[in-house]
Amino acid sequence: MTARIIDGKATAAAERERIAADTAELAAKDIVPGLAAILVGDDPASHVYVGQKERMCERVGMTSHGVRLPADVTQDELHDEIDRLNADPAVSGIIVQMPLPSHLDSVTAQERVDPLKDVDGLHPDNAGRLLRGDPRFVPATPLGCQVLLRTAGVTINGARVVIIGRSQLVGRPLAMLLTLRGDAANATVTICHTGTRNLIDHTRAADIVVVATGVQGTLTADMVTPGVTVIDVGINRREDGTLTGDVDFAGVSDVAGAITPVPGGVGPMTVTMLLHNTLLAARLQAGMA
Repeated sequence: MTARIIDGKATAAAERERIAADTAELAAKDIVPGLAAILVGDDPASHVYVGQKERMCERVGMTSHGVRLPADVTQDELHDEIDRLNADPAVSGIIVQMPLPSHLDSVTAQERVDPLKDVDGLHPDNAGRLLRGDPRFVPATPLGCQVLLRTAGVTINGARVVIIGRSQLVGRPLAMLLTLRGDAANATVTICHTGTRNLIDHTRAADIVVVATGVQGTLTADMVTPGVTVIDVGINRREDGTLTGDVDFAGVSDVAGAITPVPGGVGPMTVTMLLHNTLLAARLQAGMA
């Protein structure tokens, strides 16, 4: 393997130290950031994710407000719970854990969250601010990708970036984020997807490739040129239970200049950037940002 490993665990740990220090400063002024995670139903993976977020909150000195609702909760009851959290001054940020049961509308639930507490960055107000170049809350995974690139010393300014995947959680907001003005942005970005013809022509022209498709083996060694930086957002489970990303790690590592592993790459950054957004939300609500 020739590629340098971009260590998400180490970067996330350093970011959490910063967040903990800033949280302690706020707490000294009687402002304690609090994150409320709404979990509907009994999806095992969702329980794991929410539990992890709640534990991380406590580690950096934030309060955690876990909300558990039954799988048969109605849309109105879910909205009532969101309204309650919107009005609670102890709650700085609110997330509605996905997926929701099929009878619930996730879009309207997300739109119900106060934009100043929307630490997922999915409310139309926050998505629109990012689009116009005035971001408030950036979705955690795209923000984590940017921080990984910056702390790894990868040149983003002027780089040719190819993002494979156009989801509202990763692909679209990351493209907007990396095209903003600034040293850790200002890139030329191409979004590729299932309708893209000759994907290899795009990836081989890129300085940075970000893969977020949820499909193993999306990016292989023949699709990249020597020295490229590869960010693998995907998390897939093999038949033997081990985790892998969307990138053929073994093959691409022999060509790339730098690459994120799975696990241990983007994953640890996502929860950490959610804490970053919660801290920002507390500052905004206190008139300090």
